[in-house]
Amino acid sequence: MTSTPRWRQVAAATGLLSDDGTIAQTIFAEMTVLANRTGAVNLGQGFPDVDGPDYVKEAAKAAIDAGRNQYAPGDGVPELRHAIADHQRRRYGLDVDPDTEVLATTGATEALTAAILALTGPGDEVITLEPFYDSHAAAIAMAGATHVPVPLTADLRLDADALRAAATERTAMILVNTPHNPTGTVLTRAELEQVASLARERDTLVLTDEVYEHLVFDDAVHVPIATLPGMAERTLTVSSSGKTFSLTGWKVGWMHGPADLITAVRTLKQFMTYTSGSAFQPAIALALADEETPRALADSLAERRDLLCAGLERAGFDVVVPQGTYFVVADGAPLGFTNGHDLCLRLPELVGVVGVPVSAFCRPGSTAAQTMRSRVRFTFVKQPEVLRDGIERLAALTR
Repeated sequence: MTSTPRWRQVAAATGLLSDDGTIAQTIFAEMTVLANRTGAVNLGQGFPDVDGPDYVKEAAKAAIDAGRNQYAPGDGVPELRHAIADHQRRRYGLDVDPDTEVLATTGATEALTAAILALTGPGDEVITLEPFYDSHAAAIAMAGATHVPVPLTADLRLDADALRAAATERTAMILVNTPHNPTGTVLTRAELEQVASLARERDTLVLTDEVYEHLVFDDAVHVPIATLPGMAERTLTVSSSGKTFSLTGWKVGWMHGPADLITAVRTLKQFMTYTSGSAFQPAIALALADEETPRALADSLAERRDLLCAGLERAGFDVVVPQGTYFVVADGAPLGFTNGHDLCLRLPELVGVVGVPVSAFCRPGSTAAQTMRSRVRFTFVKQPEVLRDGIERLAALTR
């Protein structure tokens, strides 16, 4: 009997395998096609509609002109690795060796995938929060490990009891995403200590997805779990430049952690992309010394978040105001829409707006999928005039 091909296991893990065996598009592709077909305002897919700083782009052009167009070292150009180590020391007090404990990657997605493939396998369990970013589930399926999602509470916070109940003797890794996509939740130090306590007790690795680390609002503070007692030696920290500097297409990401774990991930990663972004890496190294640009972006996003949240509330949605990221979760139930996926399919025709159902970030039939059934994720990483257009269209829901 032929076993199920791994690619189909990945499709099933990410909700792309239909009951009849056909493969669906990702929710992002589906909703973007819908937006393009209907002329709707696309508040579903989270990518900036304005480029990053000119000086960073000019630095990349200069690197190209200087001939930095061949393979970069597999672990990243030295100036980028040193800039990452300096960034972590300056912002968080983490002492990172740029030569043995830092690895440049093709975006955060490759870093996360390579870590899961390198450090877990069949028989292992990997805990994530739920809702979860789809690439997390895909990487776990690629590794042949078992995905154990822990649902967030209805108000989008960590459920410490559920987390502890999910851990078993087979738990090999806990994957923590904060600031959290898709909900915008920023885990508090107290919540992270619950994760850290469990990891220390179980002697479990922790992998963190911190790509929105600079994009936190109000009084929220991003706390890398590696800064908590006893965690640096068991944590792989992942981030990237794409969200911080609005250069998502450059795909310059990184990971840092204990040298032995970085060696394990590098050993596998070198057979994935090997290396990429030779001219982009030195430009991002320059950018990482810039504190003002990320702060200004966070301030701007906070204003745009407030604009969108207020508009969604006027349109009749219940809104959980996010503390970080690009995204806000809105509940369509008060408007009579109990199925977020159906609402997202109807919104382009109803009012000319596209969102993404939060249930797409959950396993079908799970507790989280039921809790999030009527909720929709909208993005506010768009220019204010685009958001105002979308808000005006959404207002038609209550007219």
